[in-house]
Amino acid sequence: QVQLVESGGGLVQAGGSLRLSCIDSENIFSINVMGWYRQAPGKQRELVATMTSGGNTNYGDSVKGRFTISRNIARNTVYLQMNSLKPEDTAVYYCKAERPTATYWGQGTQVTVSS
Repeated sequence: QVQLVESGGGLVQAGGSLRLSCIDSENIFSINVMGWYRQAPGKQRELVATMTSGGNTNYGDSVKGRFTISRNIARNTVYLQMNSLKPEDTAVYYCKAERPTATYWGQGTQVTVSS
């Protein structure tokens, strides 16, 4: 059973930084697309950043230039470095792994940015 575990969320003031981690129980080489999504109360879940198995990245327009997705293959871990945080970044952040036969989600980690 594939498991994704996120960590690193917390409370930060506007302009601050956080780094989220997602540890995959399986080899991330088997993932077609791995990424981060977020969902604020009363809003739809939205794309934050994705990375393909080949290392190509894509970012949501609202986070371009501020967030960076990266990975440590040896640790089966994907990271989301979040800089210049804004109050509108407040949400639960979820790790997503798309494999050939299924899509997996982590439990989410709360990020709260105060003004």
